[in-house]
Amino acid sequence: MTTFTTVFVILFFIFILQTVWLFISELAGKDLDLLMIIKFLAFSMPRIVPLVLPLSILLSSIMTFGNLAENYEFAAMKSSGISLQRAMRSLTVFIVLLSIVAFFFSNNVIPYAEYKFINFRKNIAQVKPALAIAEGQFNDVGFYNIKVNKKSGAEGNILTGITIHKKSKIGDGSKTVIKAKNGELISSEESSILQLVLNKGYYYEDIVPKKYEDRSKMPFAKSSFKKQIINIDLSELNKVDVNDESVANTNTMLTVNELNYTLDSLNKNMKTDIITFTENSNARIGFPEKKKSVQAAKKSKPLPDDILSLYTNQQKSDILKIASSNVISTSYSIDSSKTELFNKQKNINRHLLAFYDKFVIVYACFLMFFIGAPLGAIIRKGGLGLPIVFAVFIFITFHFINTFGKRIAQENGMTPFMGAWLSSFILTPLAILLTYRATNDIGLINMDVILAPFQKVIKKIFPSQN
Repeated sequence: MTTFTTVFVILFFIFILQTVWLFISELAGKDLDLLMIIKFLAFSMPRIVPLVLPLSILLSSIMTFGNLAENYEFAAMKSSGISLQRAMRSLTVFIVLLSIVAFFFSNNVIPYAEYKFINFRKNIAQVKPALAIAEGQFNDVGFYNIKVNKKSGAEGNILTGITIHKKSKIGDGSKTVIKAKNGELISSEESSILQLVLNKGYYYEDIVPKKYEDRSKMPFAKSSFKKQIINIDLSELNKVDVNDESVANTNTMLTVNELNYTLDSLNKNMKTDIITFTENSNARIGFPEKKKSVQAAKKSKPLPDDILSLYTNQQKSDILKIASSNVISTSYSIDSSKTELFNKQKNINRHLLAFYDKFVIVYACFLMFFIGAPLGAIIRKGGLGLPIVFAVFIFITFHFINTFGKRIAQENGMTPFMGAWLSSFILTPLAILLTYRATNDIGLINMDVILAPFQKVIKKIFPSQN
């Protein structure tokens, strides 16, 4: 217990430093008082626990059982009739209780902390508008992506070299780009509206013609201005509507029950969109219903192989133009709907991954214990030397496979269930193998098995030396 607590505190402190490094650009030089910085870090700390807890269990298990094996206490226990399984029994009960606590923490504390974290960042942005925009990179602020070359002024609200991409409401890319020589951020605590005053600039906007054949010309409108004011609603940064798919990372703020409800709504919404798109496509093309088409086929006369031969040249030309326009329109509609449905499926996948993650951490606690405990008994080394090497290697493997699986699952490369549980499925055989070898007093690597083929070859080459 003492070893686990010590390891957990040390690793937690290390990961906190990593969090500070990730958000240093938002904290440094912003005139924030100590209390605001502490709150900022406190709301971001719970997300660290799913990383620190399994690693702490793994390292402390290796250290504890490594110390027992190194001091020959296992030998004394076995001579007294106490097996490794019996020695692990009390700690297994502790891991069970710890896993239950980890589940409730992941299901309740982390979503609440994520909600408070985004709220707090939004509130800071209102009091300190410079926090909403960082230098030298595009910042996602409401319906805009904003990049500035330099910030100055007492509160960093004087901007120089401004580039703004306005997001398209229909999700087909940026249609408006605004550039300005300089500008100023204006906000107040009473309002959630952040004003961006732009000076000496211009903007251009892509125009989408109604005729699809004219879209290949890519027309756009360009204009200049001396002063322009953009109002940005910061409340959009913190809108937590479980049915709104435009809000990023909403899945991290939901409990298991809320995720179930949200997933049900998202799946129904996607099915409705697919049915609506199919019906609209049939109506656009003029494709009749199945029953009507069968009846019409029975009543109508057979058509010739060359249907266009029934029309004049002018009619043929008009028909081909209409057909070409319909094909282009349908193709554009399919591409647009395909992108929209793909994004909705990615959103569903993210929610499913968040749902499975709450159970993966429970299993990860067991997995790391049944890897660490037998591994410590096998290597017979305690302390902070060799155990750290093994623990870090195993945990990096676990974390890499976990991240890799989630990324593939988000892009529909595999099911979200498989993506979330991939690392656990891969490392479970290792836990079983190590437990078996430790229980039967077999070393980590059986050198006799490895060297036996080489010994046979040497005996054949040098038979006189046998």
